[in-house]
Amino acid sequence: MATPKPHVTVQEVGLRDGLQSIAGIMPTDDKKRWIDAEYAAGVRHMEVASFVPARLLPQMADAAEVIAHALRYPDLTVTALVPNLKGAEKALEAGVHRIVAPLSVSAAHSMANVRKTPLDMVAEFGRIADLREAMGKRGKTKLIAGLSTVFGCTLQGDVPLADVRDIVQRVLDIDCDIIALADTTGHATPGQVDRFFSVLRPLAEDKLTVAHFHDTRGMALPNTMIALQHGIFEFDASLAGLGGCPHAPGATGNVATEDLVFMLESLGYHTGIDVEQLLAARAIIRQALPEAALYGSLARAGLPKGYSKPHYETKVAA
Repeated sequence: MATPKPHVTVQEVGLRDGLQSIAGIMPTDDKKRWIDAEYAAGVRHMEVASFVPARLLPQMADAAEVIAHALRYPDLTVTALVPNLKGAEKALEAGVHRIVAPLSVSAAHSMANVRKTPLDMVAEFGRIADLREAMGKRGKTKLIAGLSTVFGCTLQGDVPLADVRDIVQRVLDIDCDIIALADTTGHATPGQVDRFFSVLRPLAEDKLTVAHFHDTRGMALPNTMIALQHGIFEFDASLAGLGGCPHAPGATGNVATEDLVFMLESLGYHTGIDVEQLLAARAIIRQALPEAALYGSLARAGLPKGYSKPHYETKVAA
């Protein structure tokens, strides 16, 4: 008898990573509809906002309100991105379950994105950890080191594995809860992912649990397959492949959530997510952002004839 495969967590990041890179601003009520639709589809992890100045990123001006809406669901894990100490304070006050700080391994991308060198950003990450402790949030809010441009950078080019290893060791010394490796620009190949995780998983052990793949060159799903082989069971994705990176010219969005869920379920992994409801939720983005480019192979080709979805109990919006 075959051994059941583990649960795989798919975190929806389109509300943050997807929206931050496009010119249009999604109305707050549509963001709430998006959260409701994905929750009804079975998604239980969402990165819904980032705390940055509205003048720099007007798409995130309603972060506190969007987070408050997401927190209405008691079993939904809500994450926010914070680029600095001030953003972390706002996120902790908002009551998110997880905060992720972007630590670019590429010096060029780090300066463009947060105006700090990689080591300066590591120091800021340490201050965020101290703030969490001072606010009594340790054990209540998890701290994620989100390493970006791990596999390459459109500004710098090659990112040496030794540089990635150095940053991983530094954030481990800060005692973060989770390390996520991000292919911010879509440079990663399956062979590279295999090589990097072979080195970094033994170093970080059970703290390296998340992968974040963009699909610029169509490699996000093959890269996911390799990460699964290394014991990674949480992946970020964006509905309709929305997004990119403002400081990574030419990069497209994350792997489409619906495509990722479809592949994982076909392999026998349990996600708890209804892919047909995800496909229907794309209409919210299309209506709210008619000029935005939407991606996804499943939406283009449709579900295969005879498709039989797993039977999951999902809850409707409260």
